[in-house]
Amino acid sequence: MKREADAMMTNAQATPAASGTDCFLSLRGVTKRFGGLHALDDVSLDIRRGEVLGLLGDNGAGKTTLVKIIAGVYQPTSGEILCNGMVERITSPDRAHHLGIETVFQDLALVPNLAVADNFFIGREMTYDIVPGLIRILRKRKMEADAAETLKQLDIHIPSLRINVDSLSGGQRQAIAIARAMRWKANLVILDEPTAALSVPEQNKVLELARKLARQGVAVIYITHNMNDVMAVTDRIALLYRGRLAGELLTKQTNQNEIVSMIMSGKPPASAQRA
Repeated sequence: MKREADAMMTNAQATPAASGTDCFLSLRGVTKRFGGLHALDDVSLDIRRGEVLGLLGDNGAGKTTLVKIIAGVYQPTSGEILCNGMVERITSPDRAHHLGIETVFQDLALVPNLAVADNFFIGREMTYDIVPGLIRILRKRKMEADAAETLKQLDIHIPSLRINVDSLSGGQRQAIAIARAMRWKANLVILDEPTAALSVPEQNKVLELARKLARQGVAVIYITHNMNDVMAVTDRIALLYRGRLAGELLTKQTNQNEIVSMIMSGKPPASAQRA
C-alpha cells in the first residue's frame, strides 16, 4: 500500500496537467506481466496532439513493452487505453493503423531492394482489377504521385522515387520511414531512436521532421538515449524506471543532469514537483 501511495504522490507532483481536448491517447493503470516478470506496472500516461513526448529510461525500463502495447503487438495484462476519450482495445497492429498509430522502429521496416515509392505502400498497395478477383495490377504512377506529394509536404528531397532505398543515406531512409507514416494519416507517430548512427546534418533533419509533425497536430513519441535530442526536440518527458512511470518533466523546466539523475534513480528532481 505504501508503494502505491508513494507512486501516486510522485505522479501527482511530477505530471503537468493535461489540457483534455488535445489528448489523443491515454493509458490508465496499464500493467504487463510475462509470467512473474512485471515489464510494466500501473503506468498512466497522456499522449497529446501537437506535442513531442520524450519516452526515456534505461535498458529494461519498459519502453519497448509500452510501445508494443500502443502499437497493438502486445495486449496489457490489466489497465485500459482511451483513444479520443473512448475506451479502445488495440488488439493488433492493423487496429493501431486504423486508429492512426504509426511506429517507425530502428530497423525502419523498409525493403532495401524496392524503390522509394514502393516502400510507401508495402502491404497497402494501390491496385486495380483487370479481371475482377483474378488479375490485379499495381497503380505505379498513382503511388509515385502520392509519395511525391507526401515528401513535398514534409520538405523531404529524394533524387528519384524510382531508385532503390539501399542507394540512399541513413538520414534519407529515416525521412522516408517518417513520411510513410504521415502518408497514412497518422494521429500518433512513434519514433524509436530515429537519429542513431546518423551524421549531424541528418540528425538535425530528423529532429526538424519530428517538430514538423507536431506543428501539424500529430502526437509524437520520441524514444532516445541522446540527451541532446531530448533537449532539442521534446516538449515533455516521461521517464520509466523498472516498469513504472517515475514521473514526467516539462523539457523547458529541466536540464540534462536532472534527466540523467532521474533515469538512474527513478526519483523526480525538485523541479519536476514544481511543474
